[in-house]
Amino acid sequence: MIPSLFQAVPMTVDQATAILKWTYPPPYDFYNMETSEEAYAELLDGSYQAVIAHKQLVGFFCTGRSAQVPPGRPLHLYPDDHLDIGLGRQPELTGQGTGFAFCSFVLDTVKAKSALPLRLTVASFNERAIHLYEQLGFQRHAAFSTTHATFLIMTQSHT
Repeated sequence: MIPSLFQAVPMTVDQATAILKWTYPPPYDFYNMETSEEAYAELLDGSYQAVIAHKQLVGFFCTGRSAQVPPGRPLHLYPDDHLDIGLGRQPELTGQGTGFAFCSFVLDTVKAKSALPLRLTVASFNERAIHLYEQLGFQRHAAFSTTHATFLIMTQSHT
């Protein structure tokens, strides 16, 4: 087996600080996070992993409730028959054709720890990510709207 370029490690305060400072260009600025006690608490609650390559922070992922968009919960769009995943990349690394390798690493890491099929939620305007997720075997499952955006829920069988 070829060793991975990537490594998943528990999120540290320094990594959380770096992630909270990431700024994405429009329209992806939708993903910019506000630095707050709540944001730190979520990033450090144990559901988030930092992804490292060449000793640099290149992204992160989370699983469980942290990966869900809360307005989808009362709509019963997150039944317990899937494991939710969420992920993010350092802004300078997006749109460069490296997403497939990054996402494959995240999916392999998550699948090694769970037998549940995977589910993710993505903003519907993010066609770049949706195309990537479809290449990785995700299928469009449901959609819902909030005051800020429309979201697409995508699912993948456990392979």
